[in-house]
Amino acid sequence: MHNNAEVLKRLKTIEGHIRGIEKMVDQDVYCIDVIRQIQAVQAALNKVSNQVLEGHLNNCLITAVRGENPDERVRVLKEISEIFENATKA
Repeated sequence: MHNNAEVLKRLKTIEGHIRGIEKMVDQDVYCIDVIRQIQAVQAALNKVSNQVLEGHLNNCLITAVRGENPDERVRVLKEISEIFENATKA
């Protein structure tokens, strides 16, 4: 990944938010407020996931597609399919 610093920065921020949610639960904060914070963390994790995926597509996938190993191309494309399949599971 070429954007490790940005991904790590976002993950540290998310970690702080999760600690905040833990405090909210410990302090018996109103349930809906806790849920809103959980949703914010989920959205932030989705952004990080998209960043990592974009890096993968722009680096690993392109390298495999341009490479001479057909098995590697198939493997990387299969991984992408699995990621999208898992993302749509309920």
